[in-house]
Amino acid sequence: MTPAPFAARLAVPSGPLFFPVTAFGPDGSLDLDVYRAHVRRGVEAGAAAVFACCGTGEFHALTPEEFEDCVRAAVEVTGGRVPVVAGVGYGTALAVRYARLAHAAGADGLLALPPYLVVAGQEGLLRHYREVTAATPLPVIVYQRDNAVFTPATVVGLARTEGIVGLKDGVGDFDLMQRVISAVRTEVTGDFLYFNGLPTAEQTQLAYRALGVPLYSSAVFCFAPEIALAFHRALHTGDDATARRLLDGFYRPFVELRARGRGYAVALVKAGVRLRGLDVGEVRPPLHEPGEDHVKQLAQLIERGQALLDEDSTEDK
Repeated sequence: MTPAPFAARLAVPSGPLFFPVTAFGPDGSLDLDVYRAHVRRGVEAGAAAVFACCGTGEFHALTPEEFEDCVRAAVEVTGGRVPVVAGVGYGTALAVRYARLAHAAGADGLLALPPYLVVAGQEGLLRHYREVTAATPLPVIVYQRDNAVFTPATVVGLARTEGIVGLKDGVGDFDLMQRVISAVRTEVTGDFLYFNGLPTAEQTQLAYRALGVPLYSSAVFCFAPEIALAFHRALHTGDDATARRLLDGFYRPFVELRARGRGYAVALVKAGVRLRGLDVGEVRPPLHEPGEDHVKQLAQLIERGQALLDEDSTEDK
């Protein structure tokens, strides 16, 4: 898939962007059968794209061989119905290696995660992402967060780089994002994609939408696709009343529960998938499992979210 068709398929998504968890068996090894089932459920539920082996998919915990197996499995399951985007990261040499593995496995694009550990200057960051992009013909989305935060001038440089098609923001600095969008709009010819990549992005998506950022990742879609789909529809039809009702009754309490444990942006999501009947196993170290009480609270939140959807259905009749 070339950059133009890839970007066009993501520009107006038909559903949430799906970031599947990676399934592990009781012994901690990769369980590709369960992973395939998880990806298949997401695509059949209405995902617009599958972002395999990214943050929610515990990219950090996968060997290169496991990574390639997961990406290939996601490509096989989707069967071209939606794009498959693979996460790549670490230092430049390893990021290039993962990019080539993803290409060999049939991925349609890459999500370039921040480089490992180092706090680099803007010139070094730009060179890093350009080298990763040059390693394959796959279009690349750059993930801004943690130790990879860009000035507007650097994003202009990224947007001018052949093969880089978008920026996913995991910082939440709205002043910076407005300046970035303005700089790219005035200095770069052609379209450039922007994504809200904050944890539980629905919580901030009304604000991002006002900036002109319609795309967002949905971890909730992993375990409560009906809630994520209802929120997505509300946003795209201008039904802000429904969006706010879901924010108040489900998303805000979920974010508050997520904040009660380090690593819960992944571990709590994986617990949610298990609660919905698919045993994707536990998270790998250094992440840890949520406490039993927190899992019970999550189950109650899922029920509350479904009740809100039932209320909406009753009101529509």
